[in-house]
Amino acid sequence: MKATVKWTDGRQFVAESGSGHSVVIDGPPDHGGRNTGPRPMELLLMGLGGCTSFDILNILEKARAPVTDCVASLEAERADTTPSVFTKIHVHFIVSGKGLKEKQVARAVELSAEKYCSASIMLVKGGVEVTHSFTIVEE
Repeated sequence: MKATVKWTDGRQFVAESGSGHSVVIDGPPDHGGRNTGPRPMELLLMGLGGCTSFDILNILEKARAPVTDCVASLEAERADTTPSVFTKIHVHFIVSGKGLKEKQVARAVELSAEKYCSASIMLVKGGVEVTHSFTIVEE
C-alpha cells in the first residue's frame, strides 16, 4: 500500500492513495489553514469508521442478513499533552434492515473489533481504548 501527501499552501495538502483517489487535508485558520478539508486526525478516525463498517457489512452479507443501511458514529478523546494521541474511541453502529437478528449483528461487531478491522486492532495495540455498541433499526 502506498500514498503520497503533497503540500499545496498554508496547511493544506492533497493526499493521493495508491489506488488513485485524492482527498484534501487542511487545518483551521488559527493554525495557518483555510479549513478546506478534514484534519489529519479526523481522517484517521474516519478511516477507522470505514474499516470497521466494511467488515460489518461483509460479515452480515455473508450471513445473508437483510441489511439496508449501516452508519458508524465515532467519538474520540485525545490526550491533553503533546502528542495529542487518541486515548479513547467509541464506535456506535446503527444497522438497519428487515428482521435483523441481534445475535448476528453483535457477532459481526465482535468479529470486526477482535479479528478483522486492521485499523481498530492497530489502535488498540497502540494503547487506545476502543469500544463498540450498536442499535438495530427495523425497516
